[in-house]
Amino acid sequence: MAENNPVSLSSIARTYKISPNHFERQYKEHLSGYDEWDQKESAEKGIIFPKNITDSISIDETAISNGELYTILTNKKAHGKKGALIAMCKGTSSKEIIPILSKMPLELREKVKEVTLDMSVPMSLMIKATFPNTIFVIDRFHVQKLVTEAVQYLRILIRQEVMKSENEERKKSRLDGKRFIPVIYSNGDSKRQLVVRSRYLLFKPSNKWSERQKNRAEILFREYPSLEKAYNLSMMFRSFYEHSKTKEEAKENLDKWYKKIELKKEQQASYIDPFLTLVETIKLHENNILNYFNNRSTNASAESFNAKIKGFRSLVRGVRDQKFFLFRIAKLFG
Repeated sequence: MAENNPVSLSSIARTYKISPNHFERQYKEHLSGYDEWDQKESAEKGIIFPKNITDSISIDETAISNGELYTILTNKKAHGKKGALIAMCKGTSSKEIIPILSKMPLELREKVKEVTLDMSVPMSLMIKATFPNTIFVIDRFHVQKLVTEAVQYLRILIRQEVMKSENEERKKSRLDGKRFIPVIYSNGDSKRQLVVRSRYLLFKPSNKWSERQKNRAEILFREYPSLEKAYNLSMMFRSFYEHSKTKEEAKENLDKWYKKIELKKEQQASYIDPFLTLVETIKLHENNILNYFNNRSTNASAESFNAKIKGFRSLVRGVRDQKFFLFRIAKLFG
């Protein structure tokens, strides 16, 4: 049975009018080659495929079942197909995973020149210990997410203030024996709805807003100017990625962003606190963030591979036997 075109064993069983449990057992024990699998004994801790190592790899983590996390290394050049999987190790601890990755021949591990990852310290440690010639590239979209989260943090604070104010007005109206009538803006939103419905427009640049979103943003920023300033800071950071052509130019643009935030701090801007924490984090990882501009590599391939793992898990209706599940993943992507 070709694992490259995975199908549900239960659907095959229904087609041939065989008990699904019986067919799955027969497939596992006699047809699949599982008993002869050379990694069967060690699969509980992790599986490795040294032959799939190339000069550019990704590392990420995903949950297999019941929230059990696995660290996954993938070969970018395989584009999520056969040969994409380099290693899949149980857990996220560098102490557990380094010995597994170190089983792969050093001459193959020395081939790796670039690895994309997030800001995870354990991931950095395991890569540094096992792939000695590589440089780190912090995933662009992970960093941008941190910046947009700073804007969303401010939006949530405003929403809480609006809800608190509205609740107090409702109580006062009830005590006065009056009907509470909320403020309704020209686009039909109440104050609470305005803040809640603005969530998605704050992720996007203004040239990608719909007409409704433009109208909503105009009202939102008029009512809450601090949110507009926070949004502009996030778009300035986005521009650092989109318009910088070289690593040197990117460094100059990032420094301008730092200075802008420092200026707002000196002016004691009320919205700047989450950005100050963010700046500290970015500065700690700055060189690895700027490495993006060498080849503009991202961790998108790893995210796509994780989605395929989850899709396969859904196709086989969950993971009852983790070793056998890993065997089938190995057949598909190893």
